[in-house]
Amino acid sequence: MFKWLLLFAGAGLFYLWIKGKKQAQFNAENPPKPNNKPERPTAPEVMVQCQYCKVHLPQPEAFTFDNRFYCSKEHLHALDSNGWVGDAQWRISPNQDTRPENVIPDLVVIHHISLPPGDFKNQSSSQHIVDFFQNKLDPNKHPYFAQIADQKVSSHFLITRSGDLIQFVSTQNKAWHAGISSFFDREKCNDFSIGIEMEGDGDSPFEASQYQVLANLITKLASTYPHLQFAGHSDIAPGRKTDPGIYFDWKKFQKETGISPEKLPFGLSSR
Repeated sequence: MFKWLLLFAGAGLFYLWIKGKKQAQFNAENPPKPNNKPERPTAPEVMVQCQYCKVHLPQPEAFTFDNRFYCSKEHLHALDSNGWVGDAQWRISPNQDTRPENVIPDLVVIHHISLPPGDFKNQSSSQHIVDFFQNKLDPNKHPYFAQIADQKVSSHFLITRSGDLIQFVSTQNKAWHAGISSFFDREKCNDFSIGIEMEGDGDSPFEASQYQVLANLITKLASTYPHLQFAGHSDIAPGRKTDPGIYFDWKKFQKETGISPEKLPFGLSSR
């Protein structure tokens, strides 16, 4: 029995030897073709910086909005230390300057704006407002534009009919939105206020999406500026201004923001 095992083992070794020689001969007769293609270098991982906290992270892991990067949703939806809201479109206006020394905003002024007046009912016209605040409004596009093209105005924020939030000026700086104005004997309201424009004409109700965006914005602002009070442009410039007008629902605004009625010194009635 042992002899048969030796015989089988020897036959197996002989078979492997013959197979190896044939493979060696085949390889010698058929050498592999050289690969002349250069190896493609591995691309380095792209790193980006969080706009809010400045931490660096791989771009695929970042939250992106308006060509900016954030490390978390919390930072994306916050007001940063420079006075800019992460989930707003930033369209910087040249019509701004610094607030007086040691002045922190404690008033929000609600406005309405439509360029041309009422044109949003027929088509999207919010870009005209952006152009106006950036001094880019073409006076040849509409007769009304020729009347206002030389004015230098701005606001901190615009909420369009479709619910887009656009920011033009940091909350730390002064936007030119209030003009000649007074809030309980405090003149020059631009010095201590934040201006928010609602796209509208005073003759139409505002959209539900605008109130929702406004409420979210107020939450962000109040977390940084806890002493804010709220008024309409007509409240601080009576007889000169009528916005946001009778169709702005102050009761809805108060309910959706949850702010105390005491912070609405002109009341909740439409005006």
